[in-house]
Amino acid sequence: MKKLMKLLQSSKKHDLNYGKDSFPSKPLLATDDNFDTLIAKYPIVVVDFWAEWCLPCRVIAPVIEELAEKYSGKIVFIKLNVDENPITASRYNITSIPTLMIFKNGKPIDVIVGAYPKKIIEERIKRHIEK
Repeated sequence: MKKLMKLLQSSKKHDLNYGKDSFPSKPLLATDDNFDTLIAKYPIVVVDFWAEWCLPCRVIAPVIEELAEKYSGKIVFIKLNVDENPITASRYNITSIPTLMIFKNGKPIDVIVGAYPKKIIEERIKRHIEK
């Protein structure tokens, strides 16, 4: 049992990509349980509120992947499935998806609702890096 618990704890640390200096190049998966920890850990976080049945969410998913890789080291991207994590979605009044919410130092500072082209999403995100 102890071995199992140790294995679970180590895999959780790996999944969340713990380490102050590490910025993942792929979006992290958030849950109601780890959301606050993730947004507090990194200075700038872009959260993609989405659902599997949402076609516009699927359309922007590759854009989120590309931007996560491009801005690794500056921004962390997080995906939160609103159907599986209704507490967090409700807390931030997510009523339409996809919604991208940008957090700086753990506080929401900007929101993009809808599936926009990569250029528009990137321009909105870049504003917050340069401040």
